[in-house]
Amino acid sequence: MTVTAAAWTELCGLSEQTVEHGFPHQPSALGYSASLRMLAIGTRSGAIKLYGAPGVEFMGLHRENNAVVQVHFLPDQCRLVTLLDDNSLHLWSLKVKGGVSELQEEESFTLRGPPGSAPSATQITVILPHSCRELLYLGTESGSVFVVQLPAFRMLEDRTLSSDAVLQRLPEEARHRRVFEMVEALQEHPRDPNQILIGYSRGLVVVWDLRTGGVVHHFLSSQQLEGVCWQRDGQLMVSCHSDGSYCQWPVAGDTQQLEPLPSCVPYGPFPCKAITKIFWLTTRKGLPFTIFQGGMPRASYGDRHCISVVHGSQQTAFDFTSRVIDFMVLAEADSAAASDDPYALLVLAEEELVVIDLTAAGWPPVQPPYLASLHCSAITCSHHVSNIPLKLWERVIAAGSKQSTHFSSMEWPIDGGTSLAPDPPQRDLLLTGHEDGTVRFWDASGVCLRLLYKLSTVRVFLTDSDPSDSLHAQGEEEWPPLRKVGSFDPYSDDPRLGIQKIFLCKYSGYLAVAGTAGQVLVLELNDEEAEHAVVQVEADLLQDQEGYRWKGHERLCARPGPVRFEPGFQPFVLVQCQPPAVVTSLALHSEWRLVAFGTSHGFGLFDHQQRRQVFVKCTLHPSDQLALEGPLSRVKSLKKSLRQSFRRMRRSRVSSRKRRPMGHPGEVPEASAKVERAGLQSVELAPVQRKIEARSAEDSFTGFVRTLYFADTYLRDSSRHCPSLWAGTNGGTVYAFSLRVPPAERRMDEPVRAEQAKEIQLMHRAPVVGILVLDGHSVPLPEPLEVAHDLSKSPDMQGSHQLLVISEEQFKVFTLPKVSAKLKLKLTALEGSRVRRASVAHFSSCRTEDYGEHHLTVLTNLGDVQVVSLPLLKPQVRFSCIRREDVSGIASCVFTKYGQGFYLISPSEFERFSLSTKWLVEPRCLVQSVETKGHRRPHNGAGPEKAEVRPRNSESRSAVEERTRGPTMQHALLNDERVLKEVQSTLEGDRGSCGDWRSQRVVGYSLSNGGAE
Repeated sequence: MTVTAAAWTELCGLSEQTVEHGFPHQPSALGYSASLRMLAIGTRSGAIKLYGAPGVEFMGLHRENNAVVQVHFLPDQCRLVTLLDDNSLHLWSLKVKGGVSELQEEESFTLRGPPGSAPSATQITVILPHSCRELLYLGTESGSVFVVQLPAFRMLEDRTLSSDAVLQRLPEEARHRRVFEMVEALQEHPRDPNQILIGYSRGLVVVWDLRTGGVVHHFLSSQQLEGVCWQRDGQLMVSCHSDGSYCQWPVAGDTQQLEPLPSCVPYGPFPCKAITKIFWLTTRKGLPFTIFQGGMPRASYGDRHCISVVHGSQQTAFDFTSRVIDFMVLAEADSAAASDDPYALLVLAEEELVVIDLTAAGWPPVQPPYLASLHCSAITCSHHVSNIPLKLWERVIAAGSKQSTHFSSMEWPIDGGTSLAPDPPQRDLLLTGHEDGTVRFWDASGVCLRLLYKLSTVRVFLTDSDPSDSLHAQGEEEWPPLRKVGSFDPYSDDPRLGIQKIFLCKYSGYLAVAGTAGQVLVLELNDEEAEHAVVQVEADLLQDQEGYRWKGHERLCARPGPVRFEPGFQPFVLVQCQPPAVVTSLALHSEWRLVAFGTSHGFGLFDHQQRRQVFVKCTLHPSDQLALEGPLSRVKSLKKSLRQSFRRMRRSRVSSRKRRPMGHPGEVPEASAKVERAGLQSVELAPVQRKIEARSAEDSFTGFVRTLYFADTYLRDSSRHCPSLWAGTNGGTVYAFSLRVPPAERRMDEPVRAEQAKEIQLMHRAPVVGILVLDGHSVPLPEPLEVAHDLSKSPDMQGSHQLLVISEEQFKVFTLPKVSAKLKLKLTALEGSRVRRASVAHFSSCRTEDYGEHHLTVLTNLGDVQVVSLPLLKPQVRFSCIRREDVSGIASCVFTKYGQGFYLISPSEFERFSLSTKWLVEPRCLVQSVETKGHRRPHNGAGPEKAEVRPRNSESRSAVEERTRGPTMQHALLNDERVLKEVQSTLEGDRGSCGDWRSQRVVGYSLSNGGAE
């Protein structure tokens, strides 16, 4: 069927960067608006991200790509100010356009001093947005405080408060001390907006009256100042210092100089680190909360990243596994309230966001609905499953809920804005494999990527740490009272546990997981806890091969005897490949109860119903010595690389001499001239093709198995179809095995039998990255059990089938069962690119409800995404999606069944894109003005829907679609040399870990949120 260009626009169109899932890479600043109930995170790459209720997300990017140092929301406004490390200020606002809110940069400003002044004179250290909503007070390294009027960033020079002006208004006894250096703190008086508190690093704190221009109170501390905070009623000021102490200063009466109450060193008497930030919060019960960062004993706990919470006799030091960037305390938003009554502690660490419930006993963490720490252990592989049946979905959620009992029942407290995005049309799962041997199940249906369930394979093996050991075990009498929080755990007990391949059957609930040390686990879903032994089978892939010796890592030792497994996916079979090399390909056919696996040495087939091996096939070439060294110890020989390069050069010269015409150098025979003219004419009509040298069989890793595929097709003759297994290798070889699967009534009595039926060798010997069989209607064969569940039409078994072999360099269609070439598409010869990923996707029309087509989605090494038509192999559309330098992003890409895709833009973030005009997931949200919003405290436990949720925007979707969409938002990673220093694992096909990074992102500065195309 020929599809017109107009029809393709109804099916395909790249919507770049529809949404980013995960945790921002290298966060550097935190802001929170109590009135908007929204959170802002700035990054070192210049990105600013706003989050409210689940589904309410905004992203912007500064033009300069400098690190964001501070983020401040303006009081009671939909605006915020950011400070970058180049000392520039930027004003952002949330504006409603076309029924949705967009984040836009309005103004920028750089504070400059008089000509000849030192840079430190205007280097901003602290920002105070004043409650009058029009002024910013800027403290600097020189000790001066500048005043800027918003929104135009107009500096009010007559209001500048220099350190000399403050010095002149201090009593005589306070002037003799060198009390001025940089401004460390600026705080508005909680009851009198005409008074501000200014704290200097040397220990002087003054309360300055803006009307009279005088010092109301001053406080002198003997220790270097780190931060200050007011008590809600303005009767008490608390300061924290570099020696790990904090002081309370009563503010009452007309006395100008005030003396502190006895200072407190929470973790003394030994030398302690500085307390860098402190909150003093009152409660209705009278006992205040003291929450501070740092202050730990320097010698024993100086390397810990802690935030301590003290309330009466209860004290806990929350210990984070990554550096704390900043923290906020969520408390009563009404300024007229008598007490703070804090209810949540919000902590931004370098690798995760943690929220602590301060209202529940024991202060448990709150499970976040977004900003998931995807890289709590480095991501090594991904697998996407679309349209999950409701029963499986509910069982996975039920298993995950039993793992979440340590979380608080508090509703997510950051719930500003309203999500206008439509409900997801289906349930999608994204499975990520990790370096520590875990598989995490994520709800990828909508804008928020939410963790549903975590599977750990560690219990199957004997490791250095006992899985029953609690990471949070702490003696009751230990001091400091440390408690580990958060999920980020970058350390793996054993790198061999790493997950390399995942395959889930959504209909049967069977799951296959393969790892770094040749382990293949088959698991089934069980709703109850169970204790049983895992059947262990060894698959020797070097059968009948002599003279080979494995030089890599050893296999993992399986745990003997019965093992107790929690509800969820429980392993019942362990297939151990020998040698224990990385599993490079995996396929599961749940209807036939078969699992196929491949490594760099060969592939095998296992019957997981009878718990027996069907066959193994060694694909190792005599020159594949590197395949025996293993990924953890492989060092490629420089001599061998040079030798292979010279051989290719010699072959190229010899072949060019052979093609040279014979005869006198000055003569051109007439026949040759005619041929040449004809050739020139054909060149003018045909696209330019590059000469692609055929790869030698001596090239390393030719036996590396890249892909496995099950199909019920015509393999031996055209009269009978049978089950088959297809395997493609790095050397361009395709193996086809016919299978005999007994009928259901004799399935346990008769063995599955396999026999090699075909072997295809591609002439160019390029790695085979995909295999696909098309039925008589040129439609890809359905998934196992898909027809049985009435989710797909039965394949056409009357017409002739076709075999599509996708190599890195070309697509080639063969007829079955004769395996004769029918047509091909040369990708590398025409475009110079190589295929890295290829997958079948169903493209639904955005205009015709029931119309859709199956085509190939292809990702190349240049980062381009292409759609190739089936079965004619015509390139239809091509989009630039991933930077070609982003090797890790390209290696991590995974396509969905309906034309979407995910790839890692950093170790902690997935970028989502869509090739389909119908299947599009992006944030569409509305943030209303502060005057129309009400404030409430979140409550514990499940309750009714929130009363503050506004109805969806009344504007019709067609009207929104007609509006002009703003500039497409761009994302960025750190444009810094430090990114290049992060370790990137060697990528062998798809074997590399996706958790290591060298790449930098090309960034833009324009941004928008959620406008429909």
